[in-house]
Amino acid sequence: MTDYTLVRYSYEGEKFEIMVKPDPALDYRLGKKKDLSAILVSDEIYTDASKGTRPTAEKLLHAFKTEDPAEIAEIILKKGDLNLTTDQRRKMIEEKKKQIVTFIAKTYVDPRTHLPHPPLRIEQAMKDGRVSIDPHKTVDEQVKDIVEKLRSIIALKSENLKLEITIPAQYASQSYAVLKSVGSLNKEEWQNNGSLKAILEIPAAARPNVIDKLGSITKGSATVEVMK
Repeated sequence: MTDYTLVRYSYEGEKFEIMVKPDPALDYRLGKKKDLSAILVSDEIYTDASKGTRPTAEKLLHAFKTEDPAEIAEIILKKGDLNLTTDQRRKMIEEKKKQIVTFIAKTYVDPRTHLPHPPLRIEQAMKDGRVSIDPHKTVDEQVKDIVEKLRSIIALKSENLKLEITIPAQYASQSYAVLKSVGSLNKEEWQNNGSLKAILEIPAAARPNVIDKLGSITKGSATVEVMK
């Protein structure tokens, strides 16, 4: 049998392994609900699957507080290290790279223009800088170090802008929900005629997106000015 991989879990120096189907196991780890029967190659718990060695009942009880193979397998799936196939690792790295590029484009700007770098420019800088991506770490856990590496290639600055915004009454309610979702409302004033005046603080790189969204909702009737 070759179409399987392992999930390894350690507890107080004791090692445990289960054999799983690669793609269903990865889907499970990515939050897609899967029935255990569709993931497990067998319900056996091993200390070394390659040798076929199994833990004693005492070791299982000590580590998992149960001898039930299904319960133990679920714990190992959730907490253990999934041994990715080469193709899975490549796909995960590509997906994580997209997330990082999107984050940088939305959070950092070129300090000379105060506009975000296009995603393709960021991707090229990551390639030129030979940036390595860990598929198991979150964007937040690695983006700071990645940005520091990129700064030797492209200028990046994280800065916030305050926008003074006026929304006509007929679009105020719908626009208000958008404003709350894209930034921090430092001030909001509902006028007697139903229009909304607000001061919105956002990452500088998000300005084009905010203007586009408000323009679409208000059919270009909103006013947006950058506060000095």
